[in-house]
Amino acid sequence: MCFSAGASFAGGIIISTIGVATIIKVHKPSQIVFASIPLFFGFQQFVEGFLWFILQHPVYAQYQSLITHIYLAMAEVFWPMMIPLAVLCMEKNKNKRSFLWALLVLGISLSLYYIFCLFKFNVTPEIIGYHIEYKDNFPESIRLVAFSVYLIASITPLFISSIKKTHLLGILMSLSCLITIIFFTHYLTSVWCFFAALISAVIFWILRDAKRKYKACRN
Repeated sequence: MCFSAGASFAGGIIISTIGVATIIKVHKPSQIVFASIPLFFGFQQFVEGFLWFILQHPVYAQYQSLITHIYLAMAEVFWPMMIPLAVLCMEKNKNKRSFLWALLVLGISLSLYYIFCLFKFNVTPEIIGYHIEYKDNFPESIRLVAFSVYLIASITPLFISSIKKTHLLGILMSLSCLITIIFFTHYLTSVWCFFAALISAVIFWILRDAKRKYKACRN
């Protein structure tokens, strides 16, 4: 999160609570992966909270690399696979499933690239004002391409899905990314993940409405 350790921990608690409430709304096994997204975002906020604490207390510096890599594994490796997989699990339309499979393969390929980068290159987190900037020496020649693929893999599935209101989630994710790029360019990884974590609360609304419709059909 982009303010402090306390804010990150508070955000983690709130988002995780929403995540538990979202899991409760699951009424089909195919929804479990999608419903778990807020929980994973909550965990990610806790991890960045610990990183804030470590950066502010050098006595714990030996844990900095581990916590940094856990956070970036969530932010860069996990989500390009998680989002298309979550949508794919719920999708019933055959043609859309084929497209989602392609996006999942694309996301996995990107995740493997980021795994390579995290092992091969250095990443140094630094507190600048009220944000954490993750400075790395990943290959500059493909940085923009990698980010573009990231957006395609993590946002496009929300627009492809035939599940009601996932398009709204996609719009909110796109707008939050645009705002972050414009106003928080150097803190993209941290700030956009914060926005995305908050937006993930929409998943609760999506599954709540789906459950109501399911119960109405059964009655």
